[in-house]
Amino acid sequence: MMEKQLEFGQRVSRLNKKHEKLSRGYRATMRPDGLVVMKPQRVRSAIPAKVLLVCLVAFFGFKALLLFNLGETAYDARVEALREGTEVEVAGAWIMQSDPVSQFLSAQIAKVWY
Repeated sequence: MMEKQLEFGQRVSRLNKKHEKLSRGYRATMRPDGLVVMKPQRVRSAIPAKVLLVCLVAFFGFKALLLFNLGETAYDARVEALREGTEVEVAGAWIMQSDPVSQFLSAQIAKVWY
């Protein structure tokens, strides 16, 4: 008797999970035997991964161009000046600090430029 209750509880749990997935969207597909089955649709992100990747590349490119134009010492001096400001400026200084990716890209720009 106890085994049947456990089995029933597992089936109910599985059905509840399936129902929750189907409530977010579904599509009807037909199996080879002719039975129509509802399958949950995948939840898509509000922001596609390609957009995030392009933004990340543009950000590092911007930092590399600044590092190339200003030079490493002037760039670091400006970041240090940001660190002495408000909380927003301190956060900006943390984001804009020189990193290996920006330094590498700046070196590549210098090779192409000169």
